[in-house]
Amino acid sequence: MKVILEKSKCVGCGSCISICPLYFEMTEQGKSHLKGTKVNFLDNNNEELEINKEKGCLQEAIENCPSQALKIKN
Repeated sequence: MKVILEKSKCVGCGSCISICPLYFEMTEQGKSHLKGTKVNFLDNNNEELEINKEKGCLQEAIENCPSQALKIKN
């Protein structure tokens, strides 16, 4: 499964970071960053992280993102 962070939608509220610091951190630009990834400049600066098993906090972070910048792809 993949976790996708659509950087263009991120408003930098930090809810994902406070809910799930295992996966998220804040950048110097005031946007969320998916730990362990690099920005895909060819895909609107989106970030993708392949994970084997979803951690509980990740789903909660996705559900609480006010701008719907996070999603899981199977």
